[in-house]
Amino acid sequence: MKINSQLSSACALALVTTVAAAQQYPSKPVRFVVPFVAGGPTDIQGRMLGEKLSQRLGQQFIIDNRGGANGNIGLELTAKAPPDGYTIVIATVGTWAVNPSLYKNMPFDPVKDFAPIMQVSTSPGVLVVHPSVPVKNIKDLIALAKSKPGKLDYGSSGVGGFGHISGALFCLMTKTEMVHIPYKSSAPSLTDVIAGQIQVLFNNAISTVPFIKSGQVRALAVTSLNRMQALPDLPSINEAGVKGYDNSSWSAVSAPAGTPKEIIAKLNTELNAIMKLPDIQEKSAAVGAVIVGGTPEQYGEYLKSEITKFARVVKEAKITAQ
Repeated sequence: MKINSQLSSACALALVTTVAAAQQYPSKPVRFVVPFVAGGPTDIQGRMLGEKLSQRLGQQFIIDNRGGANGNIGLELTAKAPPDGYTIVIATVGTWAVNPSLYKNMPFDPVKDFAPIMQVSTSPGVLVVHPSVPVKNIKDLIALAKSKPGKLDYGSSGVGGFGHISGALFCLMTKTEMVHIPYKSSAPSLTDVIAGQIQVLFNNAISTVPFIKSGQVRALAVTSLNRMQALPDLPSINEAGVKGYDNSSWSAVSAPAGTPKEIIAKLNTELNAIMKLPDIQEKSAAVGAVIVGGTPEQYGEYLKSEITKFARVVKEAKITAQ
């Protein structure tokens, strides 16, 4: 009985200590990992959220860009960090849900090694070309690609990334052949399509819309099933004739598995509140991002379903990591 009493006291003390730590959290700067180089859509969104979290919680959320391996390097770093709430990560569908089917030896398990915090947003991509490419719409692009098989290059943030999956689906559904050019992130691929080094790019709308509006790239369509608010005059690929085409990117924030639930709940509450701020909603709408939010449990279940979905896509498109 004495031993049981001591165990109960120890458990109660541990619970009180955990709750107290969560109430005081954060008491020092938090590392906010972005598993891509600076300048891409995930980096832009991470910095926006990090700034708001710093303001609301009174400690710096410091962006730590760890690009490479389609986000695997940054996520592995986070998975192995102490589960104390002082390392969190924001990543996209490619890293969270596609990589498990793409890489034979994953350095982490996106479900078992992470504690979900929140799905942030979902965002349709845009299909753009360099202005010198002689196409004005999707039918023109399909015709050009069929007349010159393997002569058009399309870029992406990396093998299995959003742009790669989008391009692979496009080629499968239109029976065309374009050459995939993988980059370390979407930022340099966007730079190269603007410069004319590659002809075609399927990219996240967040970072691409400003260059569409400035005329530096020509937009042909959006990758979602329907049109997006930020570009209401631009048809979807589905609407433009490739029936059933639909692929959107999404982002989510997680922490290492074992991070106290009280800290996860606190971060979830703050992020949900941030996503409701007028300036965040305005900035998100301007680039076509749709705010999701919700509970850690909702994101956890969604992640599992996305991993299953993209396992089928990777197999059908015969995509392999290089």
